[in-house]
Amino acid sequence: MRRTMSMTGAAVPLALTVVSLIGGAAYAQPNRGTNAPGATQAQFERWMTELSTWQRWGPDDQLGSANLITPAKRLQAASLVETGETISLGHDLADGLGSDGNRPFTLDMIISFDPDRIRDRLDIDYHGGFFTHLDALCHVVYDGKVYNGHDFRETVTADGCAHLGITGLKAGVVTKAVLVDVPRLRGVPYLEPGTRVYREDIEAWERQTGARVEPGDALLIRTGRWARRSALPDEAGTAGMDASFLPFLAERDVALLGGDTAHEVRDNIPGFDVTVVHKFTIVARGMNLLDNLDLEEVAEAAARLQRWEFLIMASPVRIPNGTGSPINPIAMF
Repeated sequence: MRRTMSMTGAAVPLALTVVSLIGGAAYAQPNRGTNAPGATQAQFERWMTELSTWQRWGPDDQLGSANLITPAKRLQAASLVETGETISLGHDLADGLGSDGNRPFTLDMIISFDPDRIRDRLDIDYHGGFFTHLDALCHVVYDGKVYNGHDFRETVTADGCAHLGITGLKAGVVTKAVLVDVPRLRGVPYLEPGTRVYREDIEAWERQTGARVEPGDALLIRTGRWARRSALPDEAGTAGMDASFLPFLAERDVALLGGDTAHEVRDNIPGFDVTVVHKFTIVARGMNLLDNLDLEEVAEAAARLQRWEFLIMASPVRIPNGTGSPINPIAMF
């Protein structure tokens, strides 16, 4: 993070260090050892139409898969609270330059002695592969369309998103989360960059733990990205979801997808240069994404409690016409 302090014209740089934790015990690895691509471009293009939720909630819908988070689902999530322990799933706003590629967050301190007053000004480019944020449904376009078939050029202008902006979630997200700890499943501290996560991993995790991904849930995928970054801070790249996993989201009617990366694995479908996870979830399913979560502490807590299902709360900043929001989601056990 780059900070400046304005005080009689002086600028003082300050520094911030991010520390990550490493997860623990191992489970058996599912039989998908080649790390090979699991889907083709033709399959992906078919899923974009066959598994779409367009018009499911009407032509004027602004929520997409968040419609699956019903009052009954929120009550189910609330029933999971036993200890009252809360854990942040967000990172400190910090320097994203280097291997993660983001421009730095800037905090400008403004200090006055007459009258006494202290305030600050924030500047952040939060989309990308570093800052914890929530994607709005107008954030991604595919074949000229955004969610529900709206024309991209009519939806997104220099003034922002005419509809499908982040204020659609102004009441916040409260639902049941299911944490899938893939490194723990595979018996490693973290996944190496380029490692693909398959639906077999999720299904194996369900069998091992008894957790179950259900309609209206938030599915959280831990790859151990931040544990790896702590050990090897100069290493670039992340693990991510293989494209063959995408139908699982439709079959289970998942409401929200989150992870400790931006979900994508490099060259997901060889020869097809598309961020397939973002296109399928946001455009086809109308599913908001939680990118770059800190899942280290919650993974430790889940292992300690042997509870991989818990309540998650996430409230975006109400940015009119915004494509998303920085966010600090909270898990409650």
